Amino acid sequence: MEIRSGVELPARRENIDIHTSDGLTLVGELATPLDGDTVATLVCLHPLPSGGGFMDSHIIRKAAARLPALARLAVLRFNFRGVASPRGRSEGAIGDGLDEQYDLAAAMDFVAQRSLAPPWLLGWSFGTEIALNFGLQYPISGAILLSPPLKRTTSDQLSAWSGTGKRVVAVIPEFDDYLRPAEARERFAVLPEAELIAVPGGKHLWVGEAQTRQVLTEIVRAANPAALPLPTEWPA
Repeated sequence: MEIRSGVELPARRENIDIHTSDGLTLVGELATPLDGDTVATLVCLHPLPSGGGFMDSHIIRKAAARLPALARLAVLRFNFRGVASPRGRSEGAIGDGLDEQYDLAAAMDFVAQRSLAPPWLLGWSFGTEIALNFGLQYPISGAILLSPPLKRTTSDQLSAWSGTGKRVVAVIPEFDDYLRPAEARERFAVLPEAELIAVPGGKHLWVGEAQTRQVLTEIVRAANPAALPLPTEWPA
């Protein structure tokens, strides 16, 4: 069976609720490998809600569908406050990148309560700004940034990651709508440790199986490189 599009590989999948310090319940899912050790946990922060981002945005959904089986990664995904998906609606009202810090805090509390494998923040677009602006305070291995726009992230917030030992891996599409590789090199200059990966032909939304596979490969290269190369087929 070729691994593509809507294929969902075996994993233990659990619908979860996570609770914020300001009294909201957020809906989500935890997908973990069926057996053996889990190498790391991806805490997924989805794209901008007002632009249609939610926990089922396709790269995040496909990470949850494939990476527990292919790379021994746990995948925690959830709807930010006020966001709905087939899993349900998280309570509260959509913020503008500030109130979502409490959603991230609730997700990290969940990781700690469950004693999940060492976490990485996996942000896409808007989610990268939540990771960069508020993630440094948590015991994470690092942050993986897909299509970071850096609209809400200042140079000071970027440079604060320097010297912390937490990795920052930024996957930059060649034809991004907001931040292309040349500009990204300039913006990330304040964080010389950042690993910038320019993807030829890539676009902000990473549409198509070829771009999906490349993005998932870069995620795994950061969180569990021993699992590479990722298989493209799975026994029927």
